[in-house]
Amino acid sequence: MSPVLAGILQLLALIAALALVHRPLGDHMARVYSSDRHLRVEKWIYKGIGADPDTGMRWPAYLRGVLAFSAAGVLFLYLLQRLQGVLPGSLGFSSIDPDQAFNTAVSFVTNTNWQSYYGEQAMGHVVQTAGLAVQNFVSAAVGIAVAVALVRGFARSRDGDLGNFWADLVRGVVRILIPLSVVAAIVLVACGVIQNFSGIHEVGQFVNGHSSGGSQQWNGGAVASQEAIKELGTNGGGYFNANSAHPFENPTPFSNLFEIFLLLVVPFSLTRTFGRMVGSLKQGYAILATMATIWVGFVALMMWTEFAHHGPAFDLAGGALEGKETRFGVGASSIFAVSTTLTSTGAVDSFHSSFTGLGGGITMLGMQLGEIAPGGTGSGLYGMLIMAIIAVFIAGLMVGRTPEYLGKKIGTREIKFAALYILITPALVLVLTAAAMALPTPGNSMTNTGAHGFSEILYAYTSAANNNGSAFAGLNADTQWFNTTLGLAMLLGRFLPMVFVLALAGSLAGQKPVPATAGTLRTDKPLFTGLLVGAILIITGLTYFPALALGPLAEGLAS
Repeated sequence: MSPVLAGILQLLALIAALALVHRPLGDHMARVYSSDRHLRVEKWIYKGIGADPDTGMRWPAYLRGVLAFSAAGVLFLYLLQRLQGVLPGSLGFSSIDPDQAFNTAVSFVTNTNWQSYYGEQAMGHVVQTAGLAVQNFVSAAVGIAVAVALVRGFARSRDGDLGNFWADLVRGVVRILIPLSVVAAIVLVACGVIQNFSGIHEVGQFVNGHSSGGSQQWNGGAVASQEAIKELGTNGGGYFNANSAHPFENPTPFSNLFEIFLLLVVPFSLTRTFGRMVGSLKQGYAILATMATIWVGFVALMMWTEFAHHGPAFDLAGGALEGKETRFGVGASSIFAVSTTLTSTGAVDSFHSSFTGLGGGITMLGMQLGEIAPGGTGSGLYGMLIMAIIAVFIAGLMVGRTPEYLGKKIGTREIKFAALYILITPALVLVLTAAAMALPTPGNSMTNTGAHGFSEILYAYTSAANNNGSAFAGLNADTQWFNTTLGLAMLLGRFLPMVFVLALAGSLAGQKPVPATAGTLRTDKPLFTGLLVGAILIITGLTYFPALALGPLAEGLAS
């Protein structure tokens, strides 16, 4: 079987699996966030944290809950790392330096999981399981909660009530993420992913079955359970430095395809949850079609750039194999790279810095779209709904009519919130990239010079501000400058957009629905899907094209 055909068949199998679970999972999540019933374990949690789950919240109260909970998470995770040297189960690792502890705490709380350290050489069992793995669950649940709040803004009228943040958070963890992660972890263990709390082992090195005389140190860990929520919650932080290219995390081609499925399944299924909650499945299908069109288009483009790159070495290898895991090949690596950068996952089974110039640019562009196809758990849905509001507004300008979306008028207030949302991340990326290139010290972290070196820094800030977490591997980001500025980019890139999303949700929930008329734009038709795809690509292109031209485009055209 040719490598190209193998890649296409894996893509088709993945699409079939996602289609199979789309309806039951989407409907389940809609029931979870629409139910008035509380499970017994949930009542215990509410009592423990002193929250009343039945109290409705307007958007300022909902936002305060998000920010307070996240701030507590940053503080707890920071202290856990700083105290690692005196904690049991630390495997002898010392406490984490202050700047790196800040960066890592912010990274995992913001669902970014950017790692400027070697996981197997820095973090013990306590930090990994009680700190990082816990944040993988709750940061994903926060993203879903904010998305559900925005959906309620469309579904409710004249009361401004967005639900209860604490109830949404707890339900997301207890009823969705934990059950799915348990099943996923069992599958991964069956595939060969390790799950233990063993210490450090000295392992001999062998070449062609013969000892080379050298050795390596490997430590075990609760990898399968962390790998499951790492992908399912679109987190991405690996237990090991090689991430999902490491055989302890991703041992077989089947586990590789299963992990891609995990990182896509919740964001794609949330479109059906959206359709259920607003009372129109067709609206959910329109959003799903937009996400799927961009995702499939990016996968096809990535496969083309990586399979068709010219040169005798590439021809003999069947594609651009540099930096890719030979167990998976070019096709599966291309699917993984696109899926992880079009979501906010950031996990990697190959190294994006080694992709062709244009291939690396595709991964960067996927993040710069706002990671909305299908995006992160929750963040993808609310990001796409913001872009839908922008598209409706553009269509309204064309015909000279006040735009409406799902029965809510998009007026001056609403469009200001949407515009601020789409401006925050590009401002962070471009300003911080320019500062790093202009100052003398940050440039020393670049392994490469020229266009590829610029791409390393542009990719880093794109990944941080969009809460992705993957990296061009050539950049040494473990410096005070990058730990601090990337941490700030992650914080601002996560929570400032949430401010505008929740403010928009509150504004929509306070409106009275307006009936559709003959002049209302039908947002459940293929025409709107095409308009939405076009608006996303044009807005992103106008924002980032000059920076992309200096980096991946220049490198790709020169090769």
